[in-house]
Amino acid sequence: MTKESAAGNGLVYGCMGFGGDWRPGPYRPEDVDAAEEAIAAALDIGIDVFDHADIYRYGKAEAVFGEVLARSSGLRARITLQTKCGIRLPEGDRPGHYDLRGKSVLQRVEESLGRLRTDVVDVLLLHRPDPLADPDDVADALVSLHRQGLVRRFGVSNMSAVQIAALQERLPFPLTVNQLEMSLHHRNWVEAGVLVNTPEAAGNGFPLGTLEHCRTHGIALQAWGSLARGRYTGRPLAPHDEATAAVVRRLAEEKGTTPETVVLWWLQHHPAGIVPVIGSTRPERIRACRDAASAAPRLGHRDWYELWVAARGAPLP
Repeated sequence: MTKESAAGNGLVYGCMGFGGDWRPGPYRPEDVDAAEEAIAAALDIGIDVFDHADIYRYGKAEAVFGEVLARSSGLRARITLQTKCGIRLPEGDRPGHYDLRGKSVLQRVEESLGRLRTDVVDVLLLHRPDPLADPDDVADALVSLHRQGLVRRFGVSNMSAVQIAALQERLPFPLTVNQLEMSLHHRNWVEAGVLVNTPEAAGNGFPLGTLEHCRTHGIALQAWGSLARGRYTGRPLAPHDEATAAVVRRLAEEKGTTPETVVLWWLQHHPAGIVPVIGSTRPERIRACRDAASAAPRLGHRDWYELWVAARGAPLP
């Protein structure tokens, strides 16, 4: 994975865990130290794409990362820096909401650049669809950011094929990324394709055709939540998780790798070229993903289906 693209093989490091608690206010010196250790571990296993959002820890995640960049001469030139905008967190009596108005996008990017201590964002993602957004207004803002040299490339997050196409037809440059929740636990993206013509299809919820659209148009698929909060790698969150975790452990032993890698390989084995986003701040857990960052998945066809059937807890239709 190079600085010119957030696509391709490998992993993206998600920085949502940086900056301390989920409250407005200053970050602590120890938050910077912890981020620096996590970033070093990610770089050590070959990750050079770092994913942010303006809302993570109320902006503290970006600010802490900016402090690390200021400490580390030459680091900015070695990495791809990706951030997101479009969500506004609750503030006082005002509820959380979405805001992709053009003027808001411009303002939020300016604020992110300041916190990250950089003069350009490599990739900007629109974080969530905003029902009140005017696609022409959004496109004008993105074109302005590109012409000013403030953002190199653009993408979306949590959007369907139809939403992507509506925005793309208004832009003179391609959208390059769609970041979706995808994991061995959150499987509606793959289930949608096999539940066609079954009673379960209506309850799936994933917009069928989105993966196909992204593949056809060269839009990289990034998977947030890819490790499923550790439910198959030592932290089961439901009774059914342990049976799947046992399959993960067995395959890890057979392949000479870690359970974390097997869970990520399950995503990477899909022909859509899915790039997992990992977000652990623990250096040892980041390093446990080394084989997923540096080597092609070593899962066979039957291995992949065994994991899927185990996780869904029922035979395929």
